[in-house]
Amino acid sequence: MNSTKTIYPFKVKLLNGKEKTLSDYKGKVLLIVNTASGCGFTPQLKDLQALRDEYADQGFEVLGFPSNDFGKQEPLEGNAINEFCEVNFGVQFPMFDKIMVRGNQANPLFKFLSEKKLNGHFNSSPRWNFHKYLINQDGEAVDYFYSFTKPNSSKIKKKIQRLLNTKK
Repeated sequence: MNSTKTIYPFKVKLLNGKEKTLSDYKGKVLLIVNTASGCGFTPQLKDLQALRDEYADQGFEVLGFPSNDFGKQEPLEGNAINEFCEVNFGVQFPMFDKIMVRGNQANPLFKFLSEKKLNGHFNSSPRWNFHKYLINQDGEAVDYFYSFTKPNSSKIKKKIQRLLNTKK
């Protein structure tokens, strides 16, 4: 099991089916978000993109993981998800393959992010779409934000800035 307590050992699939190792993001501050195209929080995609644009040159990235776990609010598959996000919200950050984010069938990455015994910091499984996990430059899960916390909130921005300012 992942005894190092970082996201780096995990492999995930992009919407185009290509496998990506999260160690590719070493040294970056990340916001990992479970998304859905048919949710009341879906407009947060635009705010997530704006957040990424604001801090990208400082080593920040947003990673989107579509999920149909809550109210079947992600009916789209594959490239249709990508098109929806790009056309409607200008999303340019990486979007990954649709996964389950809670329960026994949860993707291993989200199991890690949800359980303190795995991530070493907190228990917080998504209660709805657009649950956000903040990852530091060392790949550790250091904070989380519920769906109703907007990506452009001062709470999230301050935590991102603090991490970006503590570069090693």
